[in-house]
Amino acid sequence: MGKKVKKDEKPPPDDVFDTLAVESRNAGTVVLMLSSPEEDVQSKACEAIYKFVSKCDENKKQLLDLGAVEHLLALMQSEDKIVRRNACMAVGVMTAHPEVRKYLRKQETTFPALVNLLAPDEDTVCHEFSALALSNMATEFSSKAAIFENGGVEPLIRCLVANDPDVQKNSIEALALLLMDYQTRAAIRDLDGLSPMLEVLKSDYAIIQKLALLALERASQDGENRSALRELEAISKLIDFVAHPEWNDLHVMAVMVLSNLLEDLESLELIKETGGLKRLVALITDQVPVDEEPKGGKGDKGDKGGKGSRNAKKSAKESAAKCNHGTSAKKQESADSSEPPSGEAIIPTLPDVKMCAAKAICRSARSSENRKILHEQESEKMLIHLLSHESFEVQAAAAQALAVMAENLASRDSVREWEGLGPLIKMLGSENLSVKEAATLALANLTTANSNNCQEIQTLNGIEPLITCLVDGREDAVANAACVLTNLAQIETLRVDAQNKGVVRALIEPLSSRNVTVQSKVALAVAAFVCDFDSRENFRQSDGIAPLIGLLSSGNDEVRRNAAWAVTVCAVDEPTATEICKLGGMEILQEIQMSSTRRSPFAEAALQKLLDNNLSAKYALTGNLSSTNFIENGFYDIGQLRPGTKFLTLEEYAKQEMNEKRPIILINAKPDPAFSQTQSQAELDAKQESSKTSVTGKNSRTGRDSKTVSRRDSVTAIVAFNRKTRKQQEREEKQREEELQAQLQREAEAISAAENKPFEAPCDSTLLKYIEEVTEKIQPLPTTREQVKALAGFVAEKMGGSIERGQLSNFGWELPISQIKYELKSNVVPLGKIKAGIHVHRALLFKTLADKIAVSCSLVRGEYNRAWNEVLLPEEEYSLEDVLFAFSPTPGAPKFPPKTYIVDLIHEPGSLLRVDTPEAQTYKKI
Repeated sequence: MGKKVKKDEKPPPDDVFDTLAVESRNAGTVVLMLSSPEEDVQSKACEAIYKFVSKCDENKKQLLDLGAVEHLLALMQSEDKIVRRNACMAVGVMTAHPEVRKYLRKQETTFPALVNLLAPDEDTVCHEFSALALSNMATEFSSKAAIFENGGVEPLIRCLVANDPDVQKNSIEALALLLMDYQTRAAIRDLDGLSPMLEVLKSDYAIIQKLALLALERASQDGENRSALRELEAISKLIDFVAHPEWNDLHVMAVMVLSNLLEDLESLELIKETGGLKRLVALITDQVPVDEEPKGGKGDKGDKGGKGSRNAKKSAKESAAKCNHGTSAKKQESADSSEPPSGEAIIPTLPDVKMCAAKAICRSARSSENRKILHEQESEKMLIHLLSHESFEVQAAAAQALAVMAENLASRDSVREWEGLGPLIKMLGSENLSVKEAATLALANLTTANSNNCQEIQTLNGIEPLITCLVDGREDAVANAACVLTNLAQIETLRVDAQNKGVVRALIEPLSSRNVTVQSKVALAVAAFVCDFDSRENFRQSDGIAPLIGLLSSGNDEVRRNAAWAVTVCAVDEPTATEICKLGGMEILQEIQMSSTRRSPFAEAALQKLLDNNLSAKYALTGNLSSTNFIENGFYDIGQLRPGTKFLTLEEYAKQEMNEKRPIILINAKPDPAFSQTQSQAELDAKQESSKTSVTGKNSRTGRDSKTVSRRDSVTAIVAFNRKTRKQQEREEKQREEELQAQLQREAEAISAAENKPFEAPCDSTLLKYIEEVTEKIQPLPTTREQVKALAGFVAEKMGGSIERGQLSNFGWELPISQIKYELKSNVVPLGKIKAGIHVHRALLFKTLADKIAVSCSLVRGEYNRAWNEVLLPEEEYSLEDVLFAFSPTPGAPKFPPKTYIVDLIHEPGSLLRVDTPEAQTYKKI
């Protein structure tokens, strides 16, 4: 060994402080060290702070309160790289705390300093933590705008191609947050940032791939970005991404990006040309595209087009079954090589991916051009396949997509041909309300203007589940089910089938819904099904009129319109029209028509139909009955109804106390049941009297014998009575009391039954005789003119004869009518009982009798008890001059067109007055 050489150690200069090793456990001391002029001290202090704030959020807040952030911001701009790096690390970690971010947003140097640290010549660690700080800061909108204004987007894009995965992760996360702002979406395209994003999808780290897909999803919301992505073949790359089973937890986001891209017609045309759509469909449905299926047996297949063999897919499936989720690609490759598969299969995709794929098609199909392309690519097959999936979310998404696709006419037939209606009907019984709602929506669109689909639903027994949905489902499902049933009702056989299965009763409950869509659709369904007498009676007896009338007061125009249309259909027969009037439907319709904002042709049609089938109300309101309005039994004239006065039923008028007002004139040509009963009772009494007479004669012949026998019987009875015991007497008395009580109870029940007896209008046997008489004598007359004249004379004769002009005021008609009211103890007077009548009575009788013998005439009410009848009659026969010079070559033929005449029933009964003559005007006025 050699000699040890002693080193020459020079002592430090006299003006330099000796090295001092300081150990501090106080954060405040370390913060003070940040103000040191020595770069080494600054560096170590920053490193200590980085370690301290990495432990918990409380430490971040503590250092913020100690003022460390201000010093760190200054050190981030230091000339020393190590100081900048350590300061950047500390700030990057501290930005995870919201109070720190709030403080940094207020500092003007924050964002320029962070952006400068992303420069290419900076350390990789600086890139990592600066991007981390920007991603944390970008959670607030104001910070997004500040980063964009300070040019932070371009350096973040540049960091995407870095070799360090942490730098990539933080950069893509920051960009994903920035892309929530529309300005960044446009800038990312101008700065060529879309291509690096697509390349990041190839990363080995799932979190980076996830953030890249999130950024692409937000970027693809811009139309120009979608165009740029098409040029970068993003659709093919995304489909390739979905084809990797090891990335199945990210497939949902990939399909979301595809969903945005497929909104454009150009994207659909591109994916159609490249075959990418069929490939995507195959991946989603876990099937093999038709174009790629081998022609031979399953064992004769090989690789094509560099896309990878299907054997590899089979091996990937088997390896995925053996390995846990998250196994590395290298282990899967070893599994692929160790166990070569036989046959062919597709890796099943996750339910969420299938759901997103269905939603992607739904979004794309909103355009008619896109629907056409999707139909050409048979996208309906994929959706029908997904209807049978076990996941409720997948079923609902597929049904919603089919609903949108069904707006294409050709798709409706395709769904039926590919047996898609069966699964939809099956979904109607699902426990999941979203599934039921989506299925009803799809069926509603599929059955619109498609009778074949409607017939197929009946064949598949789908009517009953649809009726069940009306009372057992969410509001949208009820509305959709009502829409489907309305479509089915267009076919008579289906309508009858649904009526037999109780659809009319099922529609009543949804009418009371508060949802305007349900109200509108169900009211329309009521109009479709309540179109015959039996269904209207069923609807009326099930108390369906009241909720339907309530919809007329809705504030929604569509609800009012459909409700008015349903009332129009229901008011076809008189009983239903009467019930509608009784419940106030006529008043509501009148109010609607008086409104300047709510009136509509539907309400007008409903009111007109209601009046046409309730002629009593029509005559009271309008004062006019046309020649097509035929007066039947039950008609009553209450006079001109004043505005704001409610029109009551005949029963309500009959129950009113007798008053001094004009009588309610009733038409009820029926035989009097009391008179018929009296006559039959008299015949019965006569028969009994004759039988008593015969019996009395027989007793007279044997008078002596009977007297002798009666004396003996009386003696025997007295002896037997004395032998009765007191107990027997008490029993008899008790029995008599029970019989008396039973008789009283029967009398009380009879009185109660009489009170509860339904109202019966008083009969008018006299009017019945009038009808029989005119039918026998006047109806056989050869011409209508002769019938009118004869009928006018008949009416005048029955109503007190003709009245000279100027003598009407002397014609006593009021007192006889008052006497009839007093005799009947009622305000309701049958028309046949009036023997002295004026214009209003005679015109009503003329109209009633004319309708019975098919003489066309109208009834018009004027003022002051004036009323008249108008008839359309041709002029007299053609004269010789008319034959020679007119167009008619037939002598004796009536002249046409017919003219309108007023029938005189007062002064010269039977004379016809032309409506445009002074005589006619005088007849109508006082």
